[in-house]
Amino acid sequence: MHEPAIVSREEWLEARRALLAEEKAHLRAHDALAERRRALPWVRVDKAYAFDGPNGRETLGDLFAGRSQLIVKHFMLGPGWKEGCIGCSFGADQLDGALIHLVNHDVMLVAVSRAPYAEIEPFHKRMGWRFKWVSSHGSDFNFDFHVSFTEADKARGKVFYNFQEIDYAGEELPGYSVFTKNESGQIFHTYSVFSRGTEDVGTVYGFLDVTPRGRNEPPGTNLSRWVRHHDKYEQGTGISCCHGRSGVL
Repeated sequence: MHEPAIVSREEWLEARRALLAEEKAHLRAHDALAERRRALPWVRVDKAYAFDGPNGRETLGDLFAGRSQLIVKHFMLGPGWKEGCIGCSFGADQLDGALIHLVNHDVMLVAVSRAPYAEIEPFHKRMGWRFKWVSSHGSDFNFDFHVSFTEADKARGKVFYNFQEIDYAGEELPGYSVFTKNESGQIFHTYSVFSRGTEDVGTVYGFLDVTPRGRNEPPGTNLSRWVRHHDKYEQGTGISCCHGRSGVL
């Protein structure tokens, strides 16, 4: 590690203010990028996907749990794996605190893995997580959204991931996909992010910034218009247990 210079308080303030100007420019660029993200076109999801989980068999539409927006965490846990990917697990440790605020701001978040649910449940329980986690085993879902790969992909040595052809690295890779549902029940895919792009999608605002409605705060206001202490929301999440068998999950 490079040893920093030791300076006076006045010199430190000058350097800090210069960096602050760069940080503010970065934040403004981030906001502009989020606006362009919300302006992306949508793709209608016509295929009927089915998932197994704590509530039995569910469709993609069911996973919205009454919300208009759904974030899917593509959790790397393939059939036969003894435990989930360490990177996905590290990210999952950050989800429960965000979840109650998201579900009370019109966003549902669900983890999806290709392992059968009987293999997901023990690890879910072991880790003590409360977010909903379902299996896409037997479905094309993971393959269609380019986070799971076939033996043919392995033999070819190439896969389509993060919107480009890359070298085969394994049967599962991480990502998030975002969906919205209109009043007639039609579902649309609005956004996906993979690889290191997932590093910025761990906080409540990070999640909201990848959804179609964004932060959805009234003009001139901030989070104080919608955020509550997590024990003061009128509707909880039903996440008192780690399998989401009650409430909105």
